[in-house]
Amino acid sequence: MRRRELLAGLGAAAAWPQGARAQQRTLPVIGFLSGRSPGEAAAVLASFHRGLAETGHAEGRNVAVEYRWAEGRYDRLPAMAAELVERRVAVLAAVGGGVAGLAAKAATATIPIVFASGGDAVKIGLVESLNRPGANVTAVNLAFGALGPKRLELLREVVPTARSVAVLVNFDYPSAADEVEDLRTAARTLGLEVQVLPASTESALEPAFAALAAKKTDGLLVADDPFLQGLRDRIVGLAARDAVPAVYFSRDFADAGGLMSYGGSIIEGYRQVGKYVGQILLGAKPADLPVVQPAIFELVVNLKTAHTLGLAIPPGIIARADVVIE
Repeated sequence: MRRRELLAGLGAAAAWPQGARAQQRTLPVIGFLSGRSPGEAAAVLASFHRGLAETGHAEGRNVAVEYRWAEGRYDRLPAMAAELVERRVAVLAAVGGGVAGLAAKAATATIPIVFASGGDAVKIGLVESLNRPGANVTAVNLAFGALGPKRLELLREVVPTARSVAVLVNFDYPSAADEVEDLRTAARTLGLEVQVLPASTESALEPAFAALAAKKTDGLLVADDPFLQGLRDRIVGLAARDAVPAVYFSRDFADAGGLMSYGGSIIEGYRQVGKYVGQILLGAKPADLPVVQPAIFELVVNLKTAHTLGLAIPPGIIARADVVIE
């Protein structure tokens, strides 16, 4: 009798891993499609998981996640989106820029999509409207690109004698041309000359900064783009090397030693993406979830960098700053 019980127990134990694997296969799968790289995006990925947790979801417990990282090579995104659609994921989180959202939208008209973008979601064709996104798509729109003129004003306040500014921009990003045009218009109002520095590869950064130095440009603005965001340490380092006052679209640049940043919280944005993904897994329809826009824009000033550059940050900017790094 004991031998039979032992054999039965061993049989159950042997069968358990297969049962566990079968259960794992039945978990709903989230497709996570990003234009960024996993290493430099660790903080925002953690925030995405916090948003999922707010709806009761945890990777490996009651949901699975399949990741696709383009690592700044946007041409990879369409094939990656197609892979996830073929995998029949329950929902697609298309993050790391509007270019990921466009790839996801082109790949499926039925699987729910939640994207995050810094550009104008309506203008680049991601949603029909912010209140009624339509079809199978909704979003978190961080409005980074729209704030370019405001960042230019801040740079002018910090460097009131500036006569020319450079814009580092990746024209492979869908909203780049619109942002540059808005900056040119704002610069004319401020009496500033704009020098455009294209950079769609890492190897283009050194020549871009060489051109900036050759023209003795008074300041630098980095245009919204996840690819450039992934190179933030390199860009901040080049700006420090050449002693160029620079303003950025996201706080992580200032945290990395950049002079100043102004924009919505990307950490909060990814949390909201995770929350929307979780709500869709619970039955919500993307068309019923309005596009989320930032309620607060963060002004971050790095006084250590200002001191190194020999700049006195105006008291008005210090008073308005949400975060001052000393």
